Amino acid sequence: MVEVVGVRYKEAGPIYYFKPGQLTYEYNEKVIVETQKNLHIATVAIPKAELDPEELPEQISSILHKATQAELEKEQKNKEDAEQARLIAKEKVKKHGLEMKIIHVEYTLDRSKLIFSFTADGRIDFRELVKDLAAVFRTRIELQQIGVRDEAKLLGGIGPCGRPLCCASFLGDFVPVSIKMAKNQNLSLNPTKISGLCGRLMCCLQYENEEYELAKKALPDFGTVVNTPDGKGKVVGLNLLNRLVNVRLTGRENPIEYEWDELKNFIQVGEING
Repeated sequence: MVEVVGVRYKEAGPIYYFKPGQLTYEYNEKVIVETQKNLHIATVAIPKAELDPEELPEQISSILHKATQAELEKEQKNKEDAEQARLIAKEKVKKHGLEMKIIHVEYTLDRSKLIFSFTADGRIDFRELVKDLAAVFRTRIELQQIGVRDEAKLLGGIGPCGRPLCCASFLGDFVPVSIKMAKNQNLSLNPTKISGLCGRLMCCLQYENEEYELAKKALPDFGTVVNTPDGKGKVVGLNLLNRLVNVRLTGRENPIEYEWDELKNFIQVGEING
């Protein structure tokens, strides 16, 4: 097992692992790390963990040191300057007539690189834009094209539920979400009802999906014929999380609700009219 410390570069970003060296770190403490020869301030998300080497990259760097007050002040100045850079970049994009939208700008701690994140519908030839930006800021320029989900994560906002976006507040990585998850939960398939601010399926569809999947395996499907304590009937409704089954009995118009524990010993697959 290898002892590591998990850090995040952004509040709700992915967790990356570094060796702690001889120091001990606390949760939420600011530290200095180096990635691809660039210095960054990161936040400790996991103070101490022991992981199997197979779960980690082949090469793991060590945390350089705890962030000093001077470095924290420099980071704040970098953020202020990056916001000004974003406004200048927007003007440059307009000047070059490029169909792209600058979303976020950040300096590395040592200001050796200025990173611009943007969205666009297709590929963009931004070579002249890079030259223009490099002449203005006198540092290495990097442009990263991101998707709509990454845009929502960077900008944040309030979701349809009335709470801050999950991706911007606590989700480190995006999780795969499918329309099947909405079907499992008997949700409306209207795109406006199950889509987030990014226009993609809401990440929260995945949270309870495993429980719904387990419930679907345990309970009979719609149309299944079951023998109930009151006679034979057809399943016409399900409340998966509460394990309730609505059964329309033969010769009766209104269905009756049963707990699954009452029915599971009477299951019988078949066909029934009505």
